[in-house]
Amino acid sequence: MKKEVNIAPKPIHTGDIVTVSYNGKLAKNGAEKLYIHAGTSSSANWQNITDIEMQPGSNGYWTAQLEVQNGEQFNFCFKDSANNWDNNNHQDWSYDIY
Repeated sequence: MKKEVNIAPKPIHTGDIVTVSYNGKLAKNGAEKLYIHAGTSSSANWQNITDIEMQPGSNGYWTAQLEVQNGEQFNFCFKDSANNWDNNNHQDWSYDIY
């Protein structure tokens, strides 16, 4: 089974340009546009928050590249142009920053 979310490179370091690929429920439900909503955190509160439009690929995945800012975790979720969200069942996606 294919993963719905992929990220590279791993591990993640401050200043890295990461590529996030998404093929989750919003992509599968025919979204016209998708955005990654991302930020970093050193506690429960997100910082350095950004929304970046993702680009559709021929493989069914939508991708975006962004620079990881300073923090302990890189956090993200996805939304479409109708403001529907995929936030991993209210857990978001989080990766440690090294």
